[in-house]
Amino acid sequence: MPFEKLLKELKDRRDKALAMGGPEKIAKRKNEGLLNARERIDYLFDKGSFVEYGQLATSARPEMRHKTPADGKIGGFGTINGRHAGTIVNDFTVLGASSALINSKKIRHVKDIANKRGCPMIYLGESSGSRMPDRMGALGRTIICQDPTEYRRLREAPWVSALLGACYGSSTWYACMSDFCVMRKGATMAVASSRVTSIAINQPVDKEDLGGWKLLTSVSGLVDYAVDTDEEALDVIKKFLSYLPSNNMEAPPTAPVPKGSDEAIKKILDIVPEERSKTYDMKKVIEAIADIDSVFEIKPRYGKAVVTALTRIDGQVVGVIGNNPKFKGGSLDPDACKKIINALVMFDSYNIPIVMLVDVPGFLIGIEGERKGAPGHIMNWMNALTLVTVPKINIILRKAYGQAYINMGGGKNSDENAVWPSADVGFMDPQVGVKVLHGIEKDDDPAEFEKRAKEIEQDSGAWGLAELYEVHEVLDPRETRQYLIDRLAIHRQRLSGGIGEHHLRTWPTSFV
Repeated sequence: MPFEKLLKELKDRRDKALAMGGPEKIAKRKNEGLLNARERIDYLFDKGSFVEYGQLATSARPEMRHKTPADGKIGGFGTINGRHAGTIVNDFTVLGASSALINSKKIRHVKDIANKRGCPMIYLGESSGSRMPDRMGALGRTIICQDPTEYRRLREAPWVSALLGACYGSSTWYACMSDFCVMRKGATMAVASSRVTSIAINQPVDKEDLGGWKLLTSVSGLVDYAVDTDEEALDVIKKFLSYLPSNNMEAPPTAPVPKGSDEAIKKILDIVPEERSKTYDMKKVIEAIADIDSVFEIKPRYGKAVVTALTRIDGQVVGVIGNNPKFKGGSLDPDACKKIINALVMFDSYNIPIVMLVDVPGFLIGIEGERKGAPGHIMNWMNALTLVTVPKINIILRKAYGQAYINMGGGKNSDENAVWPSADVGFMDPQVGVKVLHGIEKDDDPAEFEKRAKEIEQDSGAWGLAELYEVHEVLDPRETRQYLIDRLAIHRQRLSGGIGEHHLRTWPTSFV
């Protein structure tokens, strides 16, 4: 048969690449309950849709070529629910998926195609970092710094990362540049491994303390979600991408409205107490307003005084930002500020209208907040808000005091402003205002205290705002869902085909 010898060699080389690091390493992963790199691809993409790039690539070093199938990183494109996405998947069974010359070329090629053709990029991280000795010395400098745009994000299309093992080097960098990051509990992410870090600082370092899921989801906020298994992480990625367009030149995808989605809002009065001093969970308010089972919260463990979420209202994707009185009374600390900025950047970059549900007593005042640069974060937030070009709708449920009223989209900072009858937009809580303005404590003279509190409160409620047309609507809380459906329909960006101006697309992906 013509080409018989060459075709046999092609098959042998393909089989070697598909065998990854060999049966022993693959079996070890299976025994640990972990998917290998190619199993992760099969689970993530629609069956039979994956097209691989560079399957026969190996190390640039001749003596290493026989033991570096695909050079430790698998790249290509497939479809997820019928929509194309690109991926780079680290194969830890091949030299710990370490970064080197050839696999870096592969990453660049797949990433460039995704950017040019408007496809999301998915990075499945598990990497030991740079491959030594490939990157050492003068010769190693010819590998790195060859692409000056390697770490530039213009948000042409969504980037998503999963941390599925030990993640150092490129797995860390791409996770920090992504729009969304999920990790499996037990995985770690840091600049360098706990062993290298321990040697560098000459003291023991626990890997969980260095870069475990609790730290990354609750303290640094670099990771959005933590789950128990590889499969759960990949499911979360699929769900996240279902809310986003394939690129920033498309409107977000629509979905059918589940039956019964108009029912939950009828019980909203049982969720939010009329008394402003009582707490509740803003997540339940969002669920009552949104289509059934459509709320996808972003960073649920971080900056808990605010809820940020992707959801659908009448089948249309919406980004929600809501103060949560359940935590810190809804007072905004630096973590909450950063979380909101992160949401604004994502929503605006991918043409997602924004709904702000406001119940905020102000910014959390104190020494700790000042040490974390609270004023800078507050102004970063305001800067981001003024750069947003997608529609913004603001609804004040109860409190909106001081500068926080402005930051949460009050006044001309939103396209539409509405309030519930329980709204109060004074400079501060009337009870606090009496103490500040008049120096009166409630226990000293209850009657005088209440008199002064009512004086402060009388001009800052819903009716005064409506009379001055500082808000466009006073809502029965049970009308909130229909109000949003109607107003979002009006503000749909017909002249631009649903596409914003993306002023925030170059905003830093991680900042302090």
